[in-house]
Amino acid sequence: MYALMHDEFEGGRTRKALDMLILDRKNEFKELAETIMHKDPTVNPIKDWEYFILNFCLDVSKEFKAWAGQAGTARTSDIKALTILRQLGKGKTSMNQLTRLLNTSYDLAEEFKVIYRRIE
Repeated sequence: MYALMHDEFEGGRTRKALDMLILDRKNEFKELAETIMHKDPTVNPIKDWEYFILNFCLDVSKEFKAWAGQAGTARTSDIKALTILRQLGKGKTSMNQLTRLLNTSYDLAEEFKVIYRRIE
């Protein structure tokens, strides 16, 4: 199983929460995967691509707290922020498109956290 890069989550609960989230938000996961990986994840799928997208979304959520001044910045925060923007912005023609993908990423991360907390 793909390891979640965020230590605050444990394996079994993470898989269950992710499966529940994907049931409702499969299209958003697929859209982010197509944007970030530049291919449809359901055609010749990458193993555990959902974890990759979830990690990305959790990074967006964590960085947003730094951008909003709600949390301190890490030493690599500036590079991570630019990487997030470059990955989501590639091929986009307006800030609205980029902002929508940032909002989608943030919302997926926050929904995952809510589901994860409710699972025992």
